[in-house]
Amino acid sequence: MDYQLAVIGGGAMGEAITAGAVKSGLYSPEKIGVGEPLPARRDYLQEKYRVRVTPDNLSLVLQAPTIVMAVKPHLFFDALGPFGDQMVSGQLLISVAAGITLSDMEEFVSPGVAVVRVAPNTPCLVGKGATAIAYGSGVTEEHREKVIGLFQSLGLTVEVPEKYLNAITGLSGSGPAYVYLFLETLIEAGVRVGLPRELSRQLTLQTVFGSVAMAQETGQHPAELKEMVTSPGGTTAAALEVLEAGAFRGQLLGAVVKAFQRAEELSRNQ
Repeated sequence: MDYQLAVIGGGAMGEAITAGAVKSGLYSPEKIGVGEPLPARRDYLQEKYRVRVTPDNLSLVLQAPTIVMAVKPHLFFDALGPFGDQMVSGQLLISVAAGITLSDMEEFVSPGVAVVRVAPNTPCLVGKGATAIAYGSGVTEEHREKVIGLFQSLGLTVEVPEKYLNAITGLSGSGPAYVYLFLETLIEAGVRVGLPRELSRQLTLQTVFGSVAMAQETGQHPAELKEMVTSPGGTTAAALEVLEAGAFRGQLLGAVVKAFQRAEELSRNQ
């Protein structure tokens, strides 16, 4: 086959996967094909990553042993439709679309095509992502190694039963948006108490980065680390009292549950 990897969709996640494949050295750029309908986007991807970009998805799929569907859930079957039954036994189809189940994919492709469902997040764009992987029944050890190799180049990978993927979508898939909202608010809070915006931004980002690094490196429970910062009657205790009174925990829990429920709805509606 002329290509080693085909990425259908050149948006944010498609770009992240393409970038990871190139930077990891797993695939040479000339052996990666990206399917993208927008001319400006095609030019950008080709110039930045030196991969081959085309609006013709079918030509890519017919020439690549591994295909990644990096499209939104509502576009998935429209994008897959023209070539699903033209794939051949032994090809590997990977989907990043939330709510599209392994059984949905298996029903739409030729017999013998191995299918894999992944739940990545946008920090994959900078090699710091979190990706959960679930395998269909036809996946071989060779397929598994390909999937792990590709997504390890984008950050953390975990292999899980498919039943966990909608919950993971609610936690780590949507999670960056929760974190960015927190960052946005914390930066604004620094400005409100008199700091220049850029200084507030620098301190906020480093505070969050350092806190995450401390949790990772010490292995301590977040509650223990929180207590290390909180002196009785001090400034942190006063701040936490406001957050607890405002139902911070409950709101965050509710957000994750709501995202999970939406992923479940998407799965049922396919």
